[in-house]
Amino acid sequence: MSQKRDYYEILEVSRSATELEIKKAYRQKALKFHPDKNPDNPEAEVKFKEAAEAYEVLRDPQKRQRYDQFGHEGLRGSGGFGGAGMSMDDIFSQFGDIFENFGFGGFGGGGRTRRRVNKGTNLRVKVKMNLQEIATGVEKKIKVSKYVSCDECSGTGAHKGGSFSTCSTCNGSGQVTQVTNTFLGQMRTTATCPTCGGEGQTISEKCHKCHGNGIVRGDDVIKVKIPAGVSDGMQLSLSGKGNAGARGGIPGDLIIMVEEVHHPDLVRDGRNLIYDKYISFTDAALGATVEVPTIENKARIKITPGTQAGKVLRLKGKGVPDLNGFGRGDILININVWTPKNLSKDEKAILEKLSKSENFQPNPTSKDKGFFERMREYFN
Repeated sequence: MSQKRDYYEILEVSRSATELEIKKAYRQKALKFHPDKNPDNPEAEVKFKEAAEAYEVLRDPQKRQRYDQFGHEGLRGSGGFGGAGMSMDDIFSQFGDIFENFGFGGFGGGGRTRRRVNKGTNLRVKVKMNLQEIATGVEKKIKVSKYVSCDECSGTGAHKGGSFSTCSTCNGSGQVTQVTNTFLGQMRTTATCPTCGGEGQTISEKCHKCHGNGIVRGDDVIKVKIPAGVSDGMQLSLSGKGNAGARGGIPGDLIIMVEEVHHPDLVRDGRNLIYDKYISFTDAALGATVEVPTIENKARIKITPGTQAGKVLRLKGKGVPDLNGFGRGDILININVWTPKNLSKDEKAILEKLSKSENFQPNPTSKDKGFFERMREYFN
């Protein structure tokens, strides 16, 4: 499989290009490689579709942001057309206005008419994921209630035996043009045909189940693969898994929003996880081996004698994977020394005796740095 070209390079615009500049650049490319100007030219058709794919991503602020941050990998399942896999009808139904006033019909001239292609609406669902699922990636089955193609008429909207005929109002063009005389002269306005709704065809007898819409309410179970490393609020998109389009139209997309379930012990900070570990005064002074939680299970770490409160220990590679596969983060363990609140008389006597020892007197050195200074050193 050949590697996809950079979308900005395809449209020949800078990464800081405005929405207007991107639209203008796409229009120039689309007109240059338009199939009516390049008949029987497969290379021009590929470039025509390639430009449409680039425009479809860069005109959408959310898709453009993901593309700028993660490249083509960030658009996996994001609802894009997919370049060569899209049809000409897909392009003209989405971007037909680009070709207006340039001598082309909505479907490219050559006798083709600009009929409206119905597009189903998008659906949004939330998917809850715990930390372990986020760390490994997961495939989930999601049951959604949505509009699906009518099984009675196979999505056509016509009753069995019913037929389609060219709309007599617009003669199959899907549009009607009205000429109005004004003091400035004649003004021509084009609007969607009110009789056929822009489809160019009418049905002799509508389906009794869907009433001519071609879609009905139904349930669908959809499998979705969520990659490792996603975060709370991140959105993934499955192209064509939303509501079905009326009368055989293009289905919408399924937008999946990730909702991260908080771990009872670990706090996520990007790829890193933070855990507060409380140890006793004696463990801090004498040293000990203690357990700390990880995403998968538990790990044992060594507390060296003389450990100070606020020290940060690290479990390398035990954090959350990077979404783009660039390794895993760490678990940062913040050591807190627990001070007992209720002491017996004997315990008080022992501590009072120890407090007179020089070893129990505070004696900060250059190595006894505060928590924030240690964290700063760690990240630098």
